[in-house]
Amino acid sequence: MTALLISLLFFGAGAIASLIFANRGRWPTMVGAGGVILGSLCGIVPATRVALGAPAQSLRVAWDVPYGSLYLRLDALAAFFLVPIFVICAVAALYGAEYLATYRGRKALAPPWFFLNVLAASMVTVVLAHNAVLFLMAWETMALSSFFLVTFENEKESTRQAGWIYLVASHIGAAFLLVLFVMLGKENGSLDFDRFTASSGAGTLFVLALVGFGAKAGFVPLHVWLPEAHPAAPSHVSAVMSAVMIKTGIYGLLRILTLLGPPRAWWGWALCAVGLTSGIAGVLLALAQHDLKRLLAYSSVENVGIIALGLGVGIIGLSAGAPFIAVAGFAGALLHVLNHALFKGLLFLDAGNVARGTHTRELDHLGGLLKSMPATGATFLVGAAAISGMPPLNGFVSEFLIYLASFKGAVSGDASSAVPMLAAISGLALIGGLAVVCFTQAFGIVFLGQPRTVHAGEAQEAGRAMLAAGFILAAGCVLVGLFGASVVRSMGPVIRGVTGLPSISVGDSLAQAADSVARVGCFGAGLTALAALIGGARAITLARRSVASAATWDCGYARPSPRMQYTASSFAQPVTETFSMLLRTRQSLHGPQGMFPEGAEFYSRTEDPYQSLIFRPLFRALSRAMATLRPFQQGKVQLYVLYIAATLLVLLLWEVA
Repeated sequence: MTALLISLLFFGAGAIASLIFANRGRWPTMVGAGGVILGSLCGIVPATRVALGAPAQSLRVAWDVPYGSLYLRLDALAAFFLVPIFVICAVAALYGAEYLATYRGRKALAPPWFFLNVLAASMVTVVLAHNAVLFLMAWETMALSSFFLVTFENEKESTRQAGWIYLVASHIGAAFLLVLFVMLGKENGSLDFDRFTASSGAGTLFVLALVGFGAKAGFVPLHVWLPEAHPAAPSHVSAVMSAVMIKTGIYGLLRILTLLGPPRAWWGWALCAVGLTSGIAGVLLALAQHDLKRLLAYSSVENVGIIALGLGVGIIGLSAGAPFIAVAGFAGALLHVLNHALFKGLLFLDAGNVARGTHTRELDHLGGLLKSMPATGATFLVGAAAISGMPPLNGFVSEFLIYLASFKGAVSGDASSAVPMLAAISGLALIGGLAVVCFTQAFGIVFLGQPRTVHAGEAQEAGRAMLAAGFILAAGCVLVGLFGASVVRSMGPVIRGVTGLPSISVGDSLAQAADSVARVGCFGAGLTALAALIGGARAITLARRSVASAATWDCGYARPSPRMQYTASSFAQPVTETFSMLLRTRQSLHGPQGMFPEGAEFYSRTEDPYQSLIFRPLFRALSRAMATLRPFQQGKVQLYVLYIAATLLVLLLWEVA
């Protein structure tokens, strides 16, 4: 625990030092980025040791807050989530040091480094906290610090609006968590997590946790803040928020599940339903986007859906007394937490490279960047293949585990458990197929073909620090994929902590799952090696011959222009048309007119149906209802004092009665 406390001290020192050196050139960046990197390096060692099976560590200190103590605990579950937090924060700080350099002289850089250190410290404290008051304090600090990071470019109206949407959504989720912890504390007489026990109202507590933590994780329909906040934030902040901050919602849900006693089967059904809805809706909405970062934000909704699906499968297996299903389901969900952190962090950083090199994130204004930005294109391709679940990369391993658990449940379980398992298999297959289309579109439109605009044609590669951050995460995607079987076998401590199953049962189930991963992974690696071998043989053969280029049949177009290439909308149109009832895409077409048309124009726009059909009407109605209270808001202090006195009198009479 000492190393983790030192880690928190580094974060705190980096935050304070960035303000102290605010007006000294590059010093805010040096001390701010240094605090994040040193704190992360200091904390990752004990976190990795405990995640791999070292004894848990704890620190309990008395404080004046009632119903508990200042209680920090590093167990296997907390350690597993801390590892990606430390990795992503360190890589984001390395990237941000160069990314924010373009703003020097135009904006103060001390505040973003201050809040990045605070965000890192608050996420670590959320995961370590074993007291409800401490947890909620860290939770709110995390929300506020990320709000100020999202609104870094607050001179833009869209950025300010995105920040407020995020802040409102965070506080709605926090309100549910407050009720959850009040109910737990009232029944157990303490707010320390180790004093919480199973309750007769466990179902209500589960629903409160699902809504409260689901708002942070981005479960549909509570996801509406996510595609607004992530594109508005600087790219390294988007990477932190999408890769690890939203996973604190997954951590909180898992932590509460371990405190509520044996899970009910309907909890698994509920999580499967949430996972399927989030996964399918997320990837469909990602396909319909024109903004690269907005596409990646909706893809995060898809991937938290996959995580929820794995948790649901695991809970159904646990409630049915099927150890392998439970272990494989939870292992797939938890491993996808790590995998998503790696490839989504990578993709957001590469999106930042593209935005900086071309000054746009519009897909239809890009193209041909692989020639001018080869390193960014190569790492983006790794991330795109990984997020699509392609072997032998890391995304395949975690999704395969969920498939494995679902197949086992569908074959060996009774009818009550076979139905959600079959739904999980079908839904995961649909999500995977749509993800391949989505990221084929993203990579192809951005990096292949010819530049569609002058900015795309003049793009330049990112700097060394920004590229190094991408290569680190790309290497992580490859290594976890290649050594997937070993990673699965090492997950015994965290799976035991989540499921409560005996060590022998967990070990045997993980060994069986790891053997399946190894066999399928070897097959995928073999195909990849064969393709590389064929490509190498072709290159060697052509090197000895003269290779000439010749024009092919051009369909009457002697010189095709970049405008004749597929756009993002046209590439995705077969899918978006198929799901038009859900997406409700608006199209505007001004077709060619006359014998010699001068031009034509087509435009499509897809709004989030959950935002346009649910939340906007809801908040408009709430605004109208609140307007009826305006006569009471006179701006006179004496009236407000009277309101307070009257409220206290009513409460006193209530208590006396």
